Amino acid sequence: MLQVDESPSQSIQSILAQVARREPQSLNHCIERYGNLIWSIAKRYSPSQADAEDAVQEIFLELWQKADRFNPSLSAETTFVTMIARRRLIDRFRKQSRSVEVNSVENDFDEQPNLSSTASVELIDEAAKATRCLDGLVANQRDILRKSIQEGKSHSQISSELEIPLGSVKSFARRGLIQLRQCMERFSVAGTGVAS
Repeated sequence: MLQVDESPSQSIQSILAQVARREPQSLNHCIERYGNLIWSIAKRYSPSQADAEDAVQEIFLELWQKADRFNPSLSAETTFVTMIARRRLIDRFRKQSRSVEVNSVENDFDEQPNLSSTASVELIDEAAKATRCLDGLVANQRDILRKSIQEGKSHSQISSELEIPLGSVKSFARRGLIQLRQCMERFSVAGTGVAS
């Protein structure tokens, strides 16, 4: 897979802006940067591996088509990518739910699969809110939590990789989790979803 250049200019420049301009290798950069995130969301909320693979392809196609709609003054790039993934997965769930409802009526089955699809859509919504909250953390907290949650790395691995003392990694992670919980509680109290 293509290795993304992690030079300062590359990390500052928006991948989606490159995609919108149709720059060479921009889609490969997008897949490299967001592939794991999109795959983990799709796999978690898809009924099968094949369905998850189809969903990932649809999500990247939509990112290719809608990259020009990304506005960095309104949200972080990760939030935009997550929202595209969320909407695509919700559309897929709705189609699957309609199919389940038709089969249920024809075969006189219980409609429980439709309820589980609804619950999964709510989980996707929660994941989008959590991503927005994560994007609002300071850089050290955000990077440490992403490596821990998304990449499954231990505190000692993160300490070694980022060259930060283990105690500091634990402290950043603890403070970040507290702020994430407070942010999610504010969503809950306000009763609002993630902004488009």
